[in-house]
Amino acid sequence: MNDSTILETQPDIKIPDLGDRVLAATGRRKSAKARVRMRKGTGTITVNERPFEEYFLREQDRHAITAPLRVSKTVGTFDLQIAIKGGGYSGQAGAALLGVARCLIQLTEELIPRLRERGYLTRDARATERKKYGRAGARRSFQYSKR
Repeated sequence: MNDSTILETQPDIKIPDLGDRVLAATGRRKSAKARVRMRKGTGTITVNERPFEEYFLREQDRHAITAPLRVSKTVGTFDLQIAIKGGGYSGQAGAALLGVARCLIQLTEELIPRLRERGYLTRDARATERKKYGRAGARRSFQYSKR
C-alpha cells in the first residue's frame, strides 16, 4: 500500500497549533543517534546545520525522513532541526525517521495508528554483532589447516 492510498482511506486528523513550543525527540538506528527538534514553520529541514538536500544525497534517504510528514499530511507545516551523530547515511536516515515520527505523536496521539501501520514508530534494534575472541569476526572462524 503506498502513501496516497493510506491518506485517502483514513479521515483527516486535526493537528493542534504548536504556537512557540518546540517538540524534541530522539531516534536511533544501528550506531546512529538523531536528535530532532520540530517547531512551527515553513517546512525547512536542516541536518547538522546543513540543508537537508545537501546532507542526504540519496533520494531514498530524503524520502524516508519525510515519510512520517507525508502520512500525517504535515509537509511544509513544521521546521525540523536534526542533529545526527554516528553511523552511515542509511542508519542516520532511519534514526531521523524515528525521531520525526516520535515528534509527531507528541503533537497528537491520533497519528499513532497511521504511523504504527507503516512501521515508523518501531525502533529497529538490529546492530552489528561484536567480534569474539578466538574468531576472525563475530562468527567467522580462522582458516583450518590439516597439515
